[in-house]
Amino acid sequence: MDPCPFVRIVVGNLGLILPEKSHLSALSFYCKFKLKGLPSQISDVSLLPGGENDAVDARIHGCFALSKLELEKLADKSGSSSSACLKIEIRRRIGRTSGGGCGFVSGGKLLGSVAVQLDLKSILENMGKSVIQNGWVMIGGSGVKLHLNVRAEPDPRFVFLFDGEPECSPQVFQVNGNVKQPVFTCKFSFRNSGDWNLRSRSGLSEPSTSTNCFNSIENEHAAKERKGWSITIHDLSGSPVAAASMVTPFVPSPGTNRVSRSNPGAWLILRPVQSTWKPWGRLEAWRDRTRGDRLGYRFDLLSECGVDAIPLASSDISTKNGGKFNVDITTGPTPLTSPNSSFDLGSGSGSGSDLGSGYGSGSWANLLYRGFVMSSTVEGDGRCSKPKVEVGVQHVACTEDAAAFVALAAAMDLSMDACRSFSRKLRKELRQSDLE
Repeated sequence: MDPCPFVRIVVGNLGLILPEKSHLSALSFYCKFKLKGLPSQISDVSLLPGGENDAVDARIHGCFALSKLELEKLADKSGSSSSACLKIEIRRRIGRTSGGGCGFVSGGKLLGSVAVQLDLKSILENMGKSVIQNGWVMIGGSGVKLHLNVRAEPDPRFVFLFDGEPECSPQVFQVNGNVKQPVFTCKFSFRNSGDWNLRSRSGLSEPSTSTNCFNSIENEHAAKERKGWSITIHDLSGSPVAAASMVTPFVPSPGTNRVSRSNPGAWLILRPVQSTWKPWGRLEAWRDRTRGDRLGYRFDLLSECGVDAIPLASSDISTKNGGKFNVDITTGPTPLTSPNSSFDLGSGSGSGSDLGSGYGSGSWANLLYRGFVMSSTVEGDGRCSKPKVEVGVQHVACTEDAAAFVALAAAMDLSMDACRSFSRKLRKELRQSDLE
């Protein structure tokens, strides 16, 4: 089935010029990007003391992704004008949040704003690369100038939909518009510590479904740890093509009923490579209450030996409302690298060899993850969840590629349950021998 058409509205190459002898020149600034119906984004913006002769920061600062259907709905709401307004606010930075990353701003005084009109009809007709605005713009009559580049880029994605909650061993469909077809099946089970037996691919073992894996000592502590969960992804022929296995138990911090950031639970995402299961990624998750009740996560890409790692995603999701698990290597000056294997994600090449060589692996930088990698929906705690997974076309060259992202999405979804307060009982599909 063909991928679904998506478009990304990209904002980049930001630079700020202040009037001469301005008292603001010793301060720092950031931009806030707003597009109706989508979460706002923020990014720092550099001051250019040398004026327009200075080189601007040649990178992507913000990006909004919309499917063709979302663009059509946005165009319908805009009426006869068929346009939408991308608003860029320039604000003075006055503080930092504890979350780090692009969420460093706790507030800021508005310096000025720019409105960029998006011709949705033209974007829909082309669904391709086009420059919307490029160059310097004046910010009102203040003498402040902002350099920006706003463009539309095609970003086709494969879309997959779980037909049920991952712990119920559902089918997974590939979706395009109103058409869907089955591509994978999932099998959730409980794993003994030595169950991942690495044999020939035709006989790759599955985790045991025995309910007697706890010995008498473990029985005393079973209700205070969640361990041994695994989910295996099969293609339609029944062959296992990816898996997610809980390798670090989810346990409450001393004196609490929740998994803390200091002691997170973890999953390995596994792929079949040269007749064995090999780790491809590691997902950690915990319950974070520094900014309300959140599910924190970190996803690292692993080298072939499974030792070196490069972080690809680190953020959090509301445990009440849910949200999206997102891996997107769009902003920043340097794309991240991914490990090479017998199931390469295409034949990409790039300038990431220097970054990779720093990790002691010659093949570590043979491939690059660029732009949008994947996203999956995660429902709030206690809600019925049927994850929707989007994967950038450039990162899928074979069935195993797509399956690895589906397994990662399943692990992220199950982490919401694994991090549930230990004072609350899990649903029966997630309880082993009904010990919890």
